[in-house]
Formats: sequence, C-alpha cells, structure tokens
Amino acid sequence: MAKRPTTTKSKSPARYGPGVIPTREEIMEAVSEFPEINSKREIARHFGIKGDDRVALKVLLKDMEAEGLLARSRKAIRVTSELPAVAVLDIPADADADDLHAYPAKWNDDEGEKPVVRIHVPKSARVVPAPGDRILARIERGDGTVPTYTGRAMKVLDKPRKADIGIVRIDEGGARLVPVERKAREMRIEAGDLGKARDGDLVEVEVTMRGRLMIPRAKVINVIGNPHSEGAVSLIALHALEIPYRFPASVEKEALAAKEADLKGREDWREIPFVTIDPADAKDHDDAVHAEPDTDPGNPGGFIIHVGIADVSYYVRAGSDMDHEAFLRGNSVYFPDRVVPMLPERISNNLCSLREGENRASMALRIVIDANGNKKRHSFHRVMLRSAAKLSYSQAQAAIDGNPDDAAGPLLEPVLKPLWAAYGALSKARDKRGPLALDLPERRIKLDENGMVADIYVPERLEAHRLIEEMMILSNVCAAETLEKHKLSLLYRVHDAPSEEKVIALGEFLKSLELPTPRSKAMRPSDFNQILYRAEKAGKTEQVNEMVLRSQAQAEYAPGNYGHYGLNLDRYAHFTSPIRRYADLIVHRALIRALDLGDDGLTEAEEARLDQIGQHISATERRAMAAERETADRLLAHFLAGKIGARFTGKIAGVTKAGLFVRLDETGADGFVPASTLGTDYFRYMEDQQALVGERTGERFRIGDRVDVRLLEAAPMAGALRFEILSEGERIRPPGRGRPQRRAKPAPRGRRARR
Repeated sequence: MAKRPTTTKSKSPARYGPGVIPTREEIMEAVSEFPEINSKREIARHFGIKGDDRVALKVLLKDMEAEGLLARSRKAIRVTSELPAVAVLDIPADADADDLHAYPAKWNDDEGEKPVVRIHVPKSARVVPAPGDRILARIERGDGTVPTYTGRAMKVLDKPRKADIGIVRIDEGGARLVPVERKAREMRIEAGDLGKARDGDLVEVEVTMRGRLMIPRAKVINVIGNPHSEGAVSLIALHALEIPYRFPASVEKEALAAKEADLKGREDWREIPFVTIDPADAKDHDDAVHAEPDTDPGNPGGFIIHVGIADVSYYVRAGSDMDHEAFLRGNSVYFPDRVVPMLPERISNNLCSLREGENRASMALRIVIDANGNKKRHSFHRVMLRSAAKLSYSQAQAAIDGNPDDAAGPLLEPVLKPLWAAYGALSKARDKRGPLALDLPERRIKLDENGMVADIYVPERLEAHRLIEEMMILSNVCAAETLEKHKLSLLYRVHDAPSEEKVIALGEFLKSLELPTPRSKAMRPSDFNQILYRAEKAGKTEQVNEMVLRSQAQAEYAPGNYGHYGLNLDRYAHFTSPIRRYADLIVHRALIRALDLGDDGLTEAEEARLDQIGQHISATERRAMAAERETADRLLAHFLAGKIGARFTGKIAGVTKAGLFVRLDETGADGFVPASTLGTDYFRYMEDQQALVGERTGERFRIGDRVDVRLLEAAPMAGALRFEILSEGERIRPPGRGRPQRRAKPAPRGRRARR
C-alpha cells in the first residue's frame, strides 16, 4: 500500500497514491483552510484522487455529512458551523430529566444536522433546567474530530411564541402576508424584507413595529415552500402545528441499513392463510387475520382466530435514532394529499408491511372463542407469516355478498367464510357488552392532480370494516390482560366516563327537546344508547348525536388504568398498529419482555418514563387530529371559494354567544354565522338549550336544527367560511317574557341589526 503523505498548512495540494484516500481530519482541515475547496470535484483534485478511489472518497464524504462534520448547500460543501461559547438552547420535552440534552434554538438547516449539547447540572448549580425549557447556556467544545458539546445553564428563558406563518402575495411596492390563522390580519412586507420568497410561497416571518404609528410589518426569515405548486395544503398545518415531516439523515440511514428478519427465535406460521383487509389505497399493512372452526369437542360452535401484527420492535430498537424520531412524532398523520409517517418508508411500507406472498416478521395471537364470541384463552407468539392475499374492504365484502372477483374468489370458502362466521360470534359478545353506539359518518376528500378537491364522499360502512375492528379490539384486550397477568407496567388506552357537569348539561338539553332525561349522573354506555334510540324514534337524532358526542371525555394513553368507557371494557391497550402509533410499539416491547420473546423488549428506562411517554403521545395524537381537521377546512374553503353567493343546506353544529356554526350537508364544510346578522332582534345565548333565542320574538336557533344558508365569504388559507342564515328559527316563549309577541316584519336575513 502506498505511504500516506503528511498534510501541511501550505496551499500546495497534498497528493495521494492509488488506494489511499484522506482521513476525515485532513478533509476538514483542507475545506476549512481553502474556501475554494467546496465540492467533491475540488476535494478530489486537491488530494489527487483519481479513478476508482473517487468512489471511496464519495462514500466517505457522504458519511461525513451524515455524521454532521460537513454541510451541503446545493452543491457546495463546507465544514459544519460550531456553536459559540454562549448560546440559547432548547431542551426537548421528552428529554430524560436525569440526563438532559439540548439543541440550538436557532439553527440554519444548511449547516447540517443540529448538534446535540449534553447539559451538565452539578449539585451546586443555581439554575436547574428541566425537559421543555429554553435556556441560556455556557458551551464547552470537547476534543476530537466530531464536535461534542457540554453546556451549563446560566438562565431559564421564556419561550417565545412560535413564528408567524403566511402566504406571500407580491404587489406594487413589496408584498402582503396572507395569514393562515383565522383571527390574524394581513401585514405588509417591504421589498427588502422578502428575501428569496416568491409569490405564493408559505413563509415564516418576524413581526416588527415600524414608523411613528408603530405599524406591524413582516420580515421573511424562512421560505417553507409553495403549497400550490407542491399540491400540499397540508404543508400549512405541518408548520403551524410544528409537526416534523422530514426524517433526519441519521434516521434514514438507520432504516436503509435494516436487514430483513429471519426465522431465528420465531415460530413458522407461513402455512396459515392469513389475509390483509384494508382500504383500497393502503400502502402499509399492520395486521393480517385468519379464522377457523375449533375442532375441540369441548367448544362446540367455537372458533380459533389468528391475528398477525407487524413486528416493528425488531427493527426499531429502544434508544436508536429511529426510535427517538418515532417518539417525537408519536403517530402517523393522514392528509388527503399525503401521509406523514411515524417511521421511514423502508420500514413502514416495506419491511414491516405484511405484503402478499412475502415473509414478514410478526407478533401474533392465537385466540379461542366460544359460539357466543366469549374469549376462552389466548396466547402470544413471535412468528414468521406470509399473507395469502391483500384484499380491500369492498373486495372482501363483495365476495361474501356473492360477487367475488378473481383475487377473492379462491379465498371465499377456505378463508373468508370462516372469518365471517367468527365475526358473527364476536358480534354477539359485542352486543351483550354494549359499547357506545354513536353514529359518526366520516367524510373523505378526494383530490385532483393539482391537489385541489375533486370529490367529497362518505365511505360506505361495511361488515368488513366491523370484522377487522372487532378482531383488533379483541387483540388489544388480550395484550392488556397478558401484561397485567405478568405484572408488567404498560400504557393503557383509557377513556373516562363523562363528568357530572356534562351529564347535567345533556339532561337540560334533552329536557328542552321534551325527551326523557338521565335518572343518574353515573351513566353507563347502554344508558347513552337508550337516549340515542329514543332520539331516533322522535326524529331528533342529529341534535342528540351532537350533544352526546360533546358530553364524552377524550381518550388518552396512561400507565394508570381506569378502563375504556366508550368500548365498555375494563382494560384495553393499543397493540395492533405499531407502524403508525408509538403506543403500540411500547406495548409490543412490553410483551416481548414479559414473555421472554427476545432481547428487544421494554427497557427499565422506558418503564420508568411511561407516564411521560403517555402524556407526550396523547398530545401528538391531538396535534395530528387538529392538523387533519385544519387541512380539510382549508381544502373545503378552496373548493367553495368560487361559489360565493350560492345557497346551501346544513345543520347547526355549534352555538356560542357570538353566533352559530353551521355544517353543510353536501361537503361537511363548517362556517360561521355571526349573531349580529340574524335580524333585528337581540339574540340571547341559552346554554341549557344550546341555542340563540330572540329576546323580543322568541325565534330560536338550536344545535342540530336544519337551516338554509348563503355563502358570503371564503378565506381559503385560513380555512374559514362565513354564512348568512336564510331560514327562520322555531318560535318559542321569549326569554323573560310572559308569552310570545306578534312578530314584527323581519329585516332581510344577513342585514346587521341597528343598535
């Protein structure tokens, strides 16, 4: 091998013989000293690298980028910036309180990945930071090629409000910023403050007060992208709610390096004809199912159900970069135009997706039920399975209904009919259990090639959907029971009973509808189902559905169990979707540890943090729901923006002192009707009735009422619609009056009352 030459701080380039490439230290020294050495070609020329050695150099440079030693801005390569002696740092909310780490509060992505700063807190420290804090810290750089940093907190700082974002609209003399927040106002951007922003770009801005009148002005500090050109209105919600949607290089590298699991330590279940049943457009398949009659004479009419769930824990190990990123995300987020996955595509759509005809590592269940759907016993297994077919819900349902296609036909007798028979037994157990039976149709938005709304529809609710739901619910119960039996801490999926205040409010509302009111403040799900049944018979389903939904608590993840009220279950833990929910991954690891199924189970450090993990992923779930809802609102506002003045039918979905929220029948779009536009009367908010009632006329607009409205205004980027109401409300006794008065001639609907 040729002898490596010694580099010197001379501008004469060092030359290398065949088979030798420079070290990391030599490359960093050269790039730092000579500004002209800013590309792969220049680095190769500087060191005299030729021929096949260029490939090895290219690999080394890529590794140095991944390690954070070099940064690339387009094609230019440079040494990553170092932190100053004093810097503002953010400690992540998920940081270990006993081993804090932080990142620079401000960091240019062109400089490479954010450096990690380990926070040292001596016993004598006067400032003791905590997870989630922003601090001013003194920074010390460690020795070595790869920069390492240690920080000591000097002061805990107040976190500023997250940056304002909006859409740039170029005009004469500069531009205006169209806000994405509903209540925010437009601001001016002077020509010199636009930076690289172009018309239509989504940008982050810094707001400054200028001039004698202190008029707010926006200055562009970061160009996020162009939602229209990318067909991605969801980009607004991702940035407004600070949802990570790009995987760090280290995470992608870890995913690409993952190797397919083999049979070692696994049972071979590949002969069982599992099938996946999912939406037609699904790209990842967490779960596969199979059922067969139980031949045990002691269980006449019973079934054996097999459920296979992707073994994500094998690929995503606790403490790895992928694990850290999955925790930060908490869950996948689903938009009409994109999916922001919890895990990189190599894992979610490939190695962990139970693809048809391919060997896949799985956590599996064998469940024995009797003829009435009651579980007799179950067991968990770590297996290798191979899905016999990938079916959509509609395919599977059509086959059962007598119209099988080429894919489902051969599976009808041996696979699908036994599955449906087992589901029939599970349905009996579900009906006996009596979960909350709220009917909540979910609208879907279909986009065209430009990323705008092409169609809005409500998918048909099929037996195939309910079959998969029941088998997944049963699997989740099994997971919770097994972990409790082995006395291992776990994250439950919990849903509390409605509060006494909400039950009382529901009773007052039902009384106003002349429907029976709850006899007890401690209501069971079956009591709510009785209320819903009576409302349906009285033709008041829409009003009561809304109020029953509002009376319910929000489900969450927690290590303390208080049951799942909505499902009417004593114990419940999410286990069936580890590709898209971090909670399920934690439950998988706990099962592996409890049942001694491998060395990748729940760690003691994770077990100690379950409460913190539960709080975090409950918050990311709510964040995802808000992002999905806001994106749908913006898409629908875009869709309706060309229909100003059009008339629509809908129902009142909410009532406040300020006005009415109306949901349109055709699209499901929500808009607002200000109370001041309802006519010449003064409308008083009646909380017990969830209504606005005219003080003089007794005209009432109540939640759930059917109304006609006209669209007056649409703000697409804010996702806001404003309507005027065209219908007249129901007449009742005016509040505080002896009897209804003769109605005066009404002012035209939509005209503001003079007061």
